[in-house]
Amino acid sequence: MENAKIVCTGPVDDIAVEILRPYGEIVIAPVFEEEALLSLVGSAIGLVVRGAEGSVNARVINAATDLRVIGRSGVGYDNVDINAATARKIPVVYTPGVNARAIAEAAMALIFTLCKKVVFWDAQLKLGNWSSRFRNQPGDLDGATLGIIGFGRIGQMLAQLIRPFNVTILAYDPYVSHEQANELETELVNLESLLQRSDFISIHAALTPETQGLINRDRLQHLKQGAYIVNLARGGLIESLDVLYESLKSGRLGGVGLDVFQPEPPDVSHPIFQLPQCITSPHALGLTPQAMTKIFESMATDMAAILDGKPPRHVVNPEVLG
Repeated sequence: MENAKIVCTGPVDDIAVEILRPYGEIVIAPVFEEEALLSLVGSAIGLVVRGAEGSVNARVINAATDLRVIGRSGVGYDNVDINAATARKIPVVYTPGVNARAIAEAAMALIFTLCKKVVFWDAQLKLGNWSSRFRNQPGDLDGATLGIIGFGRIGQMLAQLIRPFNVTILAYDPYVSHEQANELETELVNLESLLQRSDFISIHAALTPETQGLINRDRLQHLKQGAYIVNLARGGLIESLDVLYESLKSGRLGGVGLDVFQPEPPDVSHPIFQLPQCITSPHALGLTPQAMTKIFESMATDMAAILDGKPPRHVVNPEVLG
């Protein structure tokens, strides 16, 4: 199609540009905001949704009258109006599991950092508090219990990676069978049991209307005293920063590691960001070079398949493919 465009909500990897350039001009939106997208999508046949800071709503989708495919560079697609895309028979492709290893490694990094109090010790030394080593202690992972919320590709990869550290692994996922969990020497339990028994909790569930606020004030009251939570999935899976702050101040939570927030970026004036037992990163821990190349290659290849009239590998709404 003459003057066809592939509009991207943010910068994309070179491999995606290479794959998609034959189908149209690659246009990068200056900001991921509705009005900016509305000004660009008129002749777009493809829309790449990069990042979680904004949303592609029905208004944007319906304004793109020539749109044939939406590509989401990640596993989460809660910032794309799937119903609006489906109503127009526009496939939404995504990249489930492509960066599972990178996210699982990041979860391990946060778990170890919290357990061994790495940030605390770094600060104490730089403050000249050498004697702090006599008043505080790092923790032990050996013999601990890890609870994994969401036992899909990432959760299962985490179970594989942490197995050699003599950790008892629990998992909560209503869509996973006991047989699948048993293969990874993992005990499948309900959410309440996981929260009560786990020393460390790693969140890897999808954000849906059912999982919004899954970790809330009431459920946090059932945690094992001094437990740790890390979240690399979606910020909305936790009710609010307020409930985490309350649990940290009371000592119910020993620490939290947060790579994701709702909204993003978060309001860093919130008092939780002043607590040393809260460690954070700007939704960046899964953005390794290997992971990003794999993500953009997978997404762009599936977008190209749609534009060529071929079936994609990973599509959120397969019913539109006929």
